Amino acid sequence: MDSIKKFTNLNWFIWLKKVSILDGYVNITDPKQIMRELLYLKDDQIKDFIEQIFYAYRKTYSDPNKILKKYSFGTAHHRAIHLIERHEGLTVSDLLSKLKITKQSLNRVLRDLIKNKTILLKKGKIDSRQRQIFLNEKGKKLFEEIFLEQKKRIYSALKNSDSDSVIKFKNVLSKIINE
Repeated sequence: MDSIKKFTNLNWFIWLKKVSILDGYVNITDPKQIMRELLYLKDDQIKDFIEQIFYAYRKTYSDPNKILKKYSFGTAHHRAIHLIERHEGLTVSDLLSKLKITKQSLNRVLRDLIKNKTILLKKGKIDSRQRQIFLNEKGKKLFEEIFLEQKKRIYSALKNSDSDSVIKFKNVLSKIINE
């Protein structure tokens, strides 16, 4: 009896879905409704999307590996350099928060960057207990070299996409990272 009830409930659900999808196609003036109906994502589709994000990340961050290896730097150094350039003068605690790594890991990365004469640490202007981080000239050149390598892949992808796709892609990425 329960299996018959479940079966009829499933058929009812499928019938409702079909009707609502048909309604969505008829009511073309509401694109959000159409998207809700068409983007009925299955787990396999979400898994494929996650895999694509992984491959995009891996490719984008593997491009500058040769440059980083010249300085004996790795991905953690690269991420720190990128954030320091994008947020000039950010504090050590802000960098720690953005990277979401342990203090020990960050200290190792910062020591390497200081030893390599890539960054400068200065006392905070407002609070002298805080340390602000800046790229020096060598750090700026390293960032630019890495950026130019990554820019090739990103620029090519964006150039070969229409403007609407680029805007929507950026919106989806923002929603993924909760901004």
